[in-house]
Amino acid sequence: MKTILRGKSKEVVIDSDGPVVIIGECINPTRRKRLVSSLQAEDFSYMLELAKSQIDAGADILDVNVGYPGVADVELLPKAVIELQDQFDIPLCLDSPNPLAIEAALRVAKGKCLINSVNAEEASLLSLLPVARQYGAAIIGLTLDDDGITHEPERRLKIAEKIIDRAVSAGIKQEDVIIDPLAMAVSADPYACRVTLETIRLVHDRLGHNITLGASNISFGLPAREDINNAFMAMSILYGLTCPIANPEKITGLVRAADLVLARDDFAIRFIEHYQSKQL
Repeated sequence: MKTILRGKSKEVVIDSDGPVVIIGECINPTRRKRLVSSLQAEDFSYMLELAKSQIDAGADILDVNVGYPGVADVELLPKAVIELQDQFDIPLCLDSPNPLAIEAALRVAKGKCLINSVNAEEASLLSLLPVARQYGAAIIGLTLDDDGITHEPERRLKIAEKIIDRAVSAGIKQEDVIIDPLAMAVSADPYACRVTLETIRLVHDRLGHNITLGASNISFGLPAREDINNAFMAMSILYGLTCPIANPEKITGLVRAADLVLARDDFAIRFIEHYQSKQL
């Protein structure tokens, strides 16, 4: 199954059987005090630096999150979208829990964006699916519902199916629903990673949809987080992860290597290109 996103003119194809697409996570005020202060002043220069560094490192899509206490994201998210699209031709993933901010950003965005995210709670479905349909956006379907987060992979699969069914009924193309099976911290639940991996496998094998994750969530609260994240990322790609939300400066090498060993990079062209870029 192929999900197609667009910037002003650049098109990115996310293929459930193709090479991994990287969604850069770094435009996010969480743990970035400099970004918070600059956004509060409506100074977008640091945000644009983060965008460029991620694109240079291998990001195919940029996640854009400006939400933070004291920041009015309904006003700021569309301004951020305009600034980014003035400088870069890359698809955007609009990241906000506020449906009004998402709609305001879609109203000014060029191309075809990805909404991060919709879940199976009735309020989320009712508020965001019509917006996605109106503006032709794709959506990330987060596998939680009104009962919260389940630890049963089969139940997460059922939630994914519900989101897909409701999206299609709302007029959204099936291929425009990307599923997030939820990555939870293994420091709190030693089986969290195995539940997520099994959910990835079920979604890939039974539904065929593209799959995303906030992959670094798995290592929260632990030392040597990069080692844990890399192990989980490699396993997730094998099981069917197609478009992780992560820091491209840390994962692009691993992603290129994973695509190579999974026969998704003929003659190692993309792997070698990335290796050579690191030598410059």
